[in-house]
Amino acid sequence: MIYLQLIWAFFRIGLLSFGGGYAVLPMIDQIIVDQYGWMTAQQFTDIITISQMTPGPIAINAATFVGNQLLGVPGGIVATIGVCLPSLIIVLALAYFYFKYQNLALVQGVVTAMRPAVVALIASAGFSIILTAFFGSGEPVIQLGHLNGVSVAIFLVSLFLLRRFKLDPTYIIIITGIIGLVVYSIL
Repeated sequence: MIYLQLIWAFFRIGLLSFGGGYAVLPMIDQIIVDQYGWMTAQQFTDIITISQMTPGPIAINAATFVGNQLLGVPGGIVATIGVCLPSLIIVLALAYFYFKYQNLALVQGVVTAMRPAVVALIASAGFSIILTAFFGSGEPVIQLGHLNGVSVAIFLVSLFLLRRFKLDPTYIIIITGIIGLVVYSIL
């Protein structure tokens, strides 16, 4: 039964989320953490981090990690199929219609109108991740007493290195991973 729930959960995620990997994160969070309670907010944040460190689309990586966390390798396979299947069907259908009708003003208007919504979804995912990383909770309640100073410092230094020196994000991920391993092993 849980396999059916897992494939249905990720099928819905794959079916209803548009805008790329970051836009899908709020939906995964809502379904996996809030609706089914399969993971805590902290476990979900860890999976996002791991998903970003591994090659491939973040939604597929997250689905594979969630499924693997719940049911082992078969769960990872089921979740991955669940998240990929609707996208495959939709992309094939849209590609057919887009190339056939791409010069219509209606089609151009729909594509243009979807852009702000995608930006809002990405911003929402980023805000949720920042809250969890800085305050240990994805809830929009901010208490300065729960502020994780180490996380804030790592974030600010990483942001500075990215903006000022245009350092490759891969190096930032590796360096901050090592710093996190050392610092949180000591704390």
